[in-house]
Amino acid sequence: MAKSQPCQCFCAAVLILFDSDDDCPKELAPLVQKWAAEEAHERPCAVVVAHREYEAWFLAAIESLRGKQGILPDAMSHPDPERPRDAKGELEARMPPGRSYSETADQAALTAQFDMAAAYARCRSFRRMISAFGTLAVRLGVTLPQWPAASWRHG
Repeated sequence: MAKSQPCQCFCAAVLILFDSDDDCPKELAPLVQKWAAEEAHERPCAVVVAHREYEAWFLAAIESLRGKQGILPDAMSHPDPERPRDAKGELEARMPPGRSYSETADQAALTAQFDMAAAYARCRSFRRMISAFGTLAVRLGVTLPQWPAASWRHG
């Protein structure tokens, strides 16, 4: 693999986030982190692997998404949101019959609205994302008063 040239555009840090599907996030993340650190050159870089699927984070906080993007008004969070093999399918099960989940149409809107404290309490991979974001912010000189918020850490 050829060595890439440093980007000429402004990029203060790199946060890479992707689904693990059936891979183990704890095994996969260090491999990608090593490559990413080399490619990011001197920029701070973090890799977060969502356990199974990013949509598991929505399953953890589904009550906050009721009535949004087709989520049913009585939808309940999954008791173990990172367990299902098909989090997107679990999400669709919380939508009316005939309504399907679309990453391109729904993911950004649901991301902007889901209860991060609930996802933090229920998803280890989301806690890793919050930690990585905080670490990158501090490395960039951002003063975080308390990260994550105390209310997130205590349920």
